[in-house]
Amino acid sequence: MTTSVSAPFEIRRSEGSSLLAQDDLPPEQHFIDGEFRPGGSGRFIDVVDPCTGSAFARVAEGTAADVDVAVTAARAAQPAWRALTPKDRAEVLLKLADRIEENTDLLVRLESANAGKPLAVSRDDISSSVDTFRFMAGAARSITSQAAGDYTADHLSVIVREPLGVIGVVTPWNYPLLMAAWKVAPILAAGNTLVLKPSEQTPLTTLKFAELVADLLPAGVLNIVTGYGPEVGGRLSVHPDIDMIALTGSVASGRAVAKGAAESLKRVHLELGGKAPVIVFPDADLAAAAASLRAAGYWNSGQECGAACRVLVHSSVAEEFVGHLVREVSTLVVGEPGAGDDVEIGPLVSKAHFDRVTGYLERAASAGIRAALGGAPLHGPGFFVPPTVLVDVPGDAEVTREEIFGPVITVETFEEEDEAIRRANDVPYGLAASMFTENSRRALDLPGKLDFGTVWVNSHLVLATEAPWGGFKGSGYGRDLSLYALDDYSRTKHVMHNHGRSGGTPSGL
Repeated sequence: MTTSVSAPFEIRRSEGSSLLAQDDLPPEQHFIDGEFRPGGSGRFIDVVDPCTGSAFARVAEGTAADVDVAVTAARAAQPAWRALTPKDRAEVLLKLADRIEENTDLLVRLESANAGKPLAVSRDDISSSVDTFRFMAGAARSITSQAAGDYTADHLSVIVREPLGVIGVVTPWNYPLLMAAWKVAPILAAGNTLVLKPSEQTPLTTLKFAELVADLLPAGVLNIVTGYGPEVGGRLSVHPDIDMIALTGSVASGRAVAKGAAESLKRVHLELGGKAPVIVFPDADLAAAAASLRAAGYWNSGQECGAACRVLVHSSVAEEFVGHLVREVSTLVVGEPGAGDDVEIGPLVSKAHFDRVTGYLERAASAGIRAALGGAPLHGPGFFVPPTVLVDVPGDAEVTREEIFGPVITVETFEEEDEAIRRANDVPYGLAASMFTENSRRALDLPGKLDFGTVWVNSHLVLATEAPWGGFKGSGYGRDLSLYALDDYSRTKHVMHNHGRSGGTPSGL
């Protein structure tokens, strides 16, 4: 493959006022038992603007003792919340959705300022958060299970779905409010209460959400403790009064949480990393496939666990496909979120992540892997890496097997269908995959051979709140979204009634 485009991406900078006013920021405290409270440590964590590398806010550095206070509040609030009918809980969730929607502009600006997201990405996050709460409000009222009946003579079996109790939640930095919504909505819908730890890097919209909805929820139902993973997340995973720990994050974080949860045998829900293969067959609409990957590979600057990051294209059409892909990707606009609605690629979230992603690019270049587009960080303040397409990539290269989590697509070639399937599956992850083909028989047959929780055909990274999201293998277990999430956050109980009357009719009837 020889296709190459000279695309000297430039960072479009904001001019004029900041996205935020001081009053837009949430309190620098934990949210526990219905109110904001100072942390016990008296220490704070700086929140950094990824566009400049400068701190612009701070949050409390939580401790295990702070977690204990929050868990006590959640435990005390759970019986009353559980006792509400599904209709009553649904009405609360609908009010939460309305409150988010009413504050869309504020939450979009806060999300973009904290995470460096283009405004279009933040708007999608906030609207999807609203939809998640509204869906779960309806789902709470429509849970189905096995029909009651006499499965043994004279004994009526009734299947009951119950809340688990108190759920510990750890959310990631890439979709702060949306990932919180994916957890909070079904957890509350199922009748649980929770303690949530947002990422210390992007905690602001989660705290602002708590501030905005504090009057809508009974005290103690939702609690938020900010801080670092080993301290706050670690305490959540081992706490004896937490019934389940739910995490969206890295594989390393998932292992740590699962290990901690094993001490008390609490249930674990893990949505971890991914390395999504995209198989492009020679009969595919190559231009359409490239256009799809323009969004699916670079949405949120590629900081997306389901991103279309690893292309396997048939060798006979590889050069043509790469030509389409490079032309599509070269039109992406890089910049700060305040620089305009047409900005599509923002900075990476932190200096540490910037160093991690650029390290992959440097090692790939040293190994002789060619960048048809991008390939090196952009100069200037902030953590900007341009949209990158790496070509002629060996199947066993580091960049094809490990999750880069940045705006990078790798392209490798294959000769036979079975080879493509084998290589697609030959990674530790199993979150998402896609394939592009116009052959209907192949489109129906091959998804069953791909070992991933979601498989798209002729698209990628298209989600629906009604459909489950979650992975296999190293990508974890459990499902977000859909009715399956409610199953994860509830337990099944069998109640059996002996209604036999062999002794005749009781006296007095």
